[in-house]
Amino acid sequence: MDRIDRKILNLMQQDAARTNADLADAVGLSPSTCLRRVRRLRGAGIIERIVAVLNPARAGRVLKAVVTVELKAHSDQHMRRFLDLATREEAVAQAYAVTGEPDVVLFLRLSDMEEFDALCDRLFRTQTNVARFTTMMVIRTGKEETAIRL
Repeated sequence: MDRIDRKILNLMQQDAARTNADLADAVGLSPSTCLRRVRRLRGAGIIERIVAVLNPARAGRVLKAVVTVELKAHSDQHMRRFLDLATREEAVAQAYAVTGEPDVVLFLRLSDMEEFDALCDRLFRTQTNVARFTTMMVIRTGKEETAIRL
């Protein structure tokens, strides 16, 4: 990956809806050369997917929460089972198995507290191997970035 590839990727992370001609012009390439580079970056798996980034509040997901989860049993099988269960939940935006005291960290996007309560019933209060969980409701966002700077 060279300097031009990095510039293409940075520009696409800012606005992937720009036309190939605009992208080519911004990096100083012909449209056909630029398109070949983008296709190569996709083929190499550097560009994983191209998505629309929504405004969560306008999409009806007004609450954000971070939940740390400690499991009763810590085997790889138990961890995978819980992560599989969590990732099926619509409100779970991100789910990570982590080192340290909690076993799992979940980032949630919720429509309201009723949705959160129902999610808690399904994920934490039933037979899901959860020893304890801690919820932190987000009151202010300092930074929320999807781009990876190159």
